[in-house]
Amino acid sequence: MTRPVRPLIWFSLLGAQALGRITFPDCVGGPEILTSNLVCDTTASPAERAAALISAWNITEKLVNLVDKSLGAPRLGLGAYDWWNEALHGVGWSPGVAFSPAGEFSHATSFASPILMSAAFDDDLIHDVAEAISTEARAYSNFGHAGLDYWTPNINPYKDPRWGRGSETPGEDPFRIKGYVKALIDGLQGKENITKVIATCKHYAAYDLEFWGGVKRYEFDAIVGMQDLVEYYLPPFQQCARDSKVKSIMCSYNAVNGTPACASTYLMETVLRDFWEWNDESQYITSDCNAILNFHEDHNYTTTAAQSAAMSLISGTDTICEVGSNTDIAGAWNQTLLPEPVIDKALRRMYEGLIRAGFFDPADVTPYRSLSWKDVNTPEHQALALRSAAEGIVLKKNDGLLPLKVDNETTVAVIGFWSTATNLAMLGGYAGLPPYLRGPLQAAQKLGFRTTNASGPVKQAASDTDTWTAAAIEAANNSDIVIYFGGNDMTVEAEELDRVSIAWPSAQFALIEKLSALGKPFIVVELGDQNDDSSLLADDNVSAILWAGFPGQDGGTAVFDVLTGKTPPAGRLPTTLYPAEYVEQVPMTDMTLRPSEKNPGRTYKWYDDAVLPFGFGLHYTTFEPSFGPDAFAGKTYEIGELLEACNAKYLDLCPFETVGISVKNTGNVTSDFVALAFLSGEYGPAPHPIKELAAYTRVKAVKPGEAKEAILGLTLGDLARVDELGNTILYPGTYKFLLDVPTQATASFELTGESKVLIEFPQPPADLGEGNGHEKYTPKPQQTV
Repeated sequence: MTRPVRPLIWFSLLGAQALGRITFPDCVGGPEILTSNLVCDTTASPAERAAALISAWNITEKLVNLVDKSLGAPRLGLGAYDWWNEALHGVGWSPGVAFSPAGEFSHATSFASPILMSAAFDDDLIHDVAEAISTEARAYSNFGHAGLDYWTPNINPYKDPRWGRGSETPGEDPFRIKGYVKALIDGLQGKENITKVIATCKHYAAYDLEFWGGVKRYEFDAIVGMQDLVEYYLPPFQQCARDSKVKSIMCSYNAVNGTPACASTYLMETVLRDFWEWNDESQYITSDCNAILNFHEDHNYTTTAAQSAAMSLISGTDTICEVGSNTDIAGAWNQTLLPEPVIDKALRRMYEGLIRAGFFDPADVTPYRSLSWKDVNTPEHQALALRSAAEGIVLKKNDGLLPLKVDNETTVAVIGFWSTATNLAMLGGYAGLPPYLRGPLQAAQKLGFRTTNASGPVKQAASDTDTWTAAAIEAANNSDIVIYFGGNDMTVEAEELDRVSIAWPSAQFALIEKLSALGKPFIVVELGDQNDDSSLLADDNVSAILWAGFPGQDGGTAVFDVLTGKTPPAGRLPTTLYPAEYVEQVPMTDMTLRPSEKNPGRTYKWYDDAVLPFGFGLHYTTFEPSFGPDAFAGKTYEIGELLEACNAKYLDLCPFETVGISVKNTGNVTSDFVALAFLSGEYGPAPHPIKELAAYTRVKAVKPGEAKEAILGLTLGDLARVDELGNTILYPGTYKFLLDVPTQATASFELTGESKVLIEFPQPPADLGEGNGHEKYTPKPQQTV
């Protein structure tokens, strides 16, 4: 699903030509074959309505509706429908979304990228943003500009700093991602009987490589052990499917342990639908775009397009996304590879999703059909977009220069490639058309600062022809304070573009050194994902460093709100900041997490030599967080008794304890504080992780001298660890509870008795596609390396 960076006008023109602009079926004035069908009876169950609809279709109609550009069934009064709609951090450009050239539905609110929003560690914020996005998405749908399903969120854990799509995710920690997912899905899908929008959790599973070392995502076979699979790669999807009941899931391009993900009955049927019980509403699975083509063109798993189409649908995929027209569903049918009951099941699942979203219901009985253009980019949504960026910004360094005093006597040099927001750099991937772009220069001028300005390089090498340094030095020399706006844009990291280096691009680093050498107050503000800041942190001439991710439509305002203290910084790094040499120590294709002779370890759980650790973030004040006086107090708990006291359906969700904390502001600036609590200990299978995030909350607006109380809740699943077979087990041992990064308070407790399995995970067959009749498809022999 590549969306290259293009000018705004390009998106506007293509959006206006989007295929499959939605028209709601007319169950009152439509053809009698539709109005008399049970699908129009709102008193019938969604499953009954979907079955009745599909039973009215002939085989030709069925075959053309198994791809993302569904042609509908004109005979029944059903128009075309495009299932490919995007809304990662706002209604986004995609084939199903039609932005108008001007006027109504010509733009949508563009919030901060997921990685930046996640850094706020504020699930209420995520829920509010999701509600705003779904409101705007519904308005677009109601007026024919988009569908009712959206392919968001991207919840693959971001374990390798080179991954080009890391900014689309909530970060590296599965526990953090689960909290993000819960809040987001609730906000997107709503709590009414009618689904607000159909959310789609992607990419299932073990997907985090684009193109690295000659290996493309389309052909990559992710070799993942059961321990890593269950402990790291699958928890976000368990939250989506089992606990949040997301309406749709996307299977990924890569293979997992030899079988393409979209052909894996183990992943899609055994785990997803059977074990996680993701079948109560006949939810559906879509393929990633051209993932089925990859079966025969890249994975060498089948020999023909017809075989690939049949295998994917029989294995559990319900709708196939294609770029162009390359899926031979008709051939699969004509060659008797694809049984009609499989086709019917897939279509029933898809259309039950639309029925649950009110697609066939009268507008006056559907709670969301009244949403319109007036509900898009409202003042409330604009304020929320600003907040979504400002609250996640992370302060990495501050020698006391910040916060800046706002006055009209100070001249600020605003330097760098995204300083003026004349491009789309602040938006990041999967963005839509924003109503405006307010960059740093505009924000500085609005505050009343005098300004000088110069652009800068992006991914150029220091040896390239230098067309930027002279102007930058001149702007800096004519200023009192120098602020460099650099980092990475989508030409450095993006879909189909992994990084080779995580050092600063050499031309940018050379410019930073020259600006630093001037000896003026100097601030660096970083766009995109993390670069190795070791030299900048050590440079006494670099006064402050902020990380701003991709901050969205009001990114410049958000940055200056933080720089001036209007929004004091409280974000925490959602990923580990690795040294540049890390990329030489482990290949991207290595899916293991634990350290070994070939792997120094991945994420903060297994790697302890970070430039800055996961969860790091400075403030304009100082805090003393502490546990309440009764926090564990050396308590002992017997494992069997804990389980006997629980009546939860899933044992990992059994409540354990709620722990009180106090956050005291010992400085002189009112500020939020993100409380991060970790568990650590030598219990369960070795090697043992350094620590693991177990609870978090954002404590709001703590005044100087004030101590605010908060509660952290723990479940038995938060305490458990995963064995080599993928079973989640509660082990006896001493558990240390660590508060903050770096640790400022510690409590401990002990579990006694015998280990107990909380989740006995289903084991995979030798062939992950077992049971789907692979012998029919005469796959090519697998090549050995």
